[in-house]
Amino acid sequence: MNFTSHDVIIIERALRTAMKYEAEELRSRDYQEVLLKMQESANHALHVDTHLASADLDGVRYDYDDSSDLM
Repeated sequence: MNFTSHDVIIIERALRTAMKYEAEELRSRDYQEVLLKMQESANHALHVDTHLASADLDGVRYDYDDSSDLM
């Protein structure tokens, strides 16, 4: 299932609200654990996207032209 950035924001708000008002500590910890996993996943995705973007901007162009074999 793919979430949009807006979906993630809504889920994070819901988890934070649930943690704030949850009287049962075990459930609050469950919410916090899910929130941390989401944040780690988002940070990982951001790191991968940044790495891919910087790889595209390395200044080297790879042009594979097979017509050189014809000479």
